[in-house]
Amino acid sequence: MKVTSVADPLLPFCQRLIPGRIAGVSVGLLKATALELAILAGHVLLYPSGIVQERRAAETPLPAPGAAAQLPAEAKPPVVLLHGFIDNRSVFVLLRRNLAQHGRQRVESLNYSPLTCDIRTAAELLGRHIEEICERTGSERVDVVGHSLGGLIARYYVQRLGGDTRIRTLVTLGTPHAGTRVAPLANAHPIVRQMRPGSELIEELSSPAPGCRTHFVSFWSDLDHVMDPLESACIDHPDLRAENIRVSGIGHLALPVHPAVASGIRQALDTVRPGDPSAAQGGGLTVA
Repeated sequence: MKVTSVADPLLPFCQRLIPGRIAGVSVGLLKATALELAILAGHVLLYPSGIVQERRAAETPLPAPGAAAQLPAEAKPPVVLLHGFIDNRSVFVLLRRNLAQHGRQRVESLNYSPLTCDIRTAAELLGRHIEEICERTGSERVDVVGHSLGGLIARYYVQRLGGDTRIRTLVTLGTPHAGTRVAPLANAHPIVRQMRPGSELIEELSSPAPGCRTHFVSFWSDLDHVMDPLESACIDHPDLRAENIRVSGIGHLALPVHPAVASGIRQALDTVRPGDPSAAQGGGLTVA
């Protein structure tokens, strides 16, 4: 496993002005903050376009009786994108385009209500949505990419609601797997309380999960202002097959947008693992 990093062409110049280690931290933080603000501005503009649930693309009709059936050259499961807290599917505009350009034609987003007050309820909704996708597409399993809270919802579905039979790979981006202490004044919201370290829900996810069939890939950033501590975005569970990938130099909002992370997500989804139909071909995850 490699570290995903973002190159900074201004760093050598700034290191001459600001001594040593302070320069790297300061320039990196300034760059990440500027990127976060730019992404936030763009997301505010796109937000209205993602309020309504997306229209489902028409599926390829079944062949007529007697017609020769054609199997796809490479069968890839559908990808479900799940947004974070007080957000909607518009956050995945660039990631969705990136996945489609690299062969993922069946990509769908799920909007859960901003009024949702319980992660368990949202996980049940996700389960119904995935069952509908599997029935409509004929796929046995799907891949899921969840940003922030979306990753926690998907993980609860996998561990507590039997979702490991449906989710092949779960990729999380800046998800508080161990809970986060950020913004204590937000505790008035029940979902925020569920995302606190030591909450009943976090403790549920710490309970044994023997035989879990889903593979987890967690991307966490060293400049994620929503994670406190930063390592809370890592998965640490003895029963889960999990890879934690550190991303350097970008913040929380950039995780579903940055091209380096998108490349890592594609590798995570395309990596052949034990239990996959094409597992005999081998392969492993590396992110550069």
